Amino acid sequence: MHKQLKIALIGVGVVGSSVAKILENNKEIITARTGVEIVVKKGVVKNLNKPRTINIPLTDNPDDVLYDNEIDVIVELMGGVQEAYQIAKIALEQNKAFVTANKAMLAYYRYELAKAAHTPIGFEASVCGGIPIIKALKEGLSANHILAIRGILNGTSNYILTKMTQEGWDFTQALKSAQELGYAEADPTLDINGMDAAHKLLILASIAYGIDSYPQDILIEGITNLTYEDIEFAREFGFCIKLLGIAKKRDDAIELRIHPTMINENNLVAKVDGVMNAVSVVGDCVGESVYYGAGAGGDATASSVISDLIQIARNDTQNSAKLMLGFTSKQSRTIVPKDQIISKYYMRILADDKPGVLEKIAATLSHNNISISAFLQKPSHTHKECAKILLSTHITYEYAIQNALSQIQALEVVRTKPAIIRIEDEI
Repeated sequence: MHKQLKIALIGVGVVGSSVAKILENNKEIITARTGVEIVVKKGVVKNLNKPRTINIPLTDNPDDVLYDNEIDVIVELMGGVQEAYQIAKIALEQNKAFVTANKAMLAYYRYELAKAAHTPIGFEASVCGGIPIIKALKEGLSANHILAIRGILNGTSNYILTKMTQEGWDFTQALKSAQELGYAEADPTLDINGMDAAHKLLILASIAYGIDSYPQDILIEGITNLTYEDIEFAREFGFCIKLLGIAKKRDDAIELRIHPTMINENNLVAKVDGVMNAVSVVGDCVGESVYYGAGAGGDATASSVISDLIQIARNDTQNSAKLMLGFTSKQSRTIVPKDQIISKYYMRILADDKPGVLEKIAATLSHNNISISAFLQKPSHTHKECAKILLSTHITYEYAIQNALSQIQALEVVRTKPAIIRIEDEI
């Protein structure tokens, strides 16, 4: 008779149902690999009357599992921030292990949970679904100084960009398709404005660099302003546009940012299409390694949840608590201020199609110590007597490009606010 690890699922939606099904269907192999039988004792749901395809006892009261002394692990899959954090705190106070897929809650409260942890906390499923990127950073790459992390951390935005690039769709058309296929929520805001990816990047940066920062501290831009002209320019110069989460070591400070990025079309990350995720990690010893796989979905995310449960089952000791968490001590690293980020930039400008316009734009850039690297001009099909000016710059500071944008927008020959995309051509 094997020892049992009894768990409760708080949230029995797509992921929670997959966890319960996989634990039942793969019970023999999981038990053989751990020496422990993982049993779902109860699930917590908001609506007990909703039809479900799993056969586990259910309750609508979280206290029924949080204060049940027979339950060893609370698995939080409900989402949200404040209520999930309160559940995590109570679980730890009750000396239960805690497993979560909740990147938003961890983005704000990961260090508070670390301080409170006397039992294991698992959160592999909080970043990139089924990709074991957290385990790679905590264990496989633990001998390395991490020089850079660059990743496609949101499958919805990657699907939209893939359709815009490969099919020539506009943003609205691609978003509608993502919603129809179930890749995007009815309210896709967190996916397309970059916030979902930011939550995940902050978790990765905490492990890699000991950074205790919050979404408001870092540069976050989404994909809503991208146009097909941007994609055409990228293709013309051998680039592909992806929404990337970027963490870079710069001297003793760290750049953290989420934004649409032009990267070399031959890079491995550039070839990741659809709803798939990929993370490139550069270590000082190992060089670059790339982790690719399903970033969302019930079974993929459940696989990561269960990997945490298996580790808890194998390491049933108090000492495993801090080891599993991975960001228990803060290193003496600071965040590079947003206006001090350095990058190459692409710029799109709608201006009057007449002599002297480019000269005025170039003079404005030069005044801000920004030099032009490449340039294209195309007629505007929507604005008569206007042209779309597309250009890229050499490396400059974020504050310089923002100053230049404001000054260019103020020119009488410029019709709308210019748009920018940052360029990462070193990967």
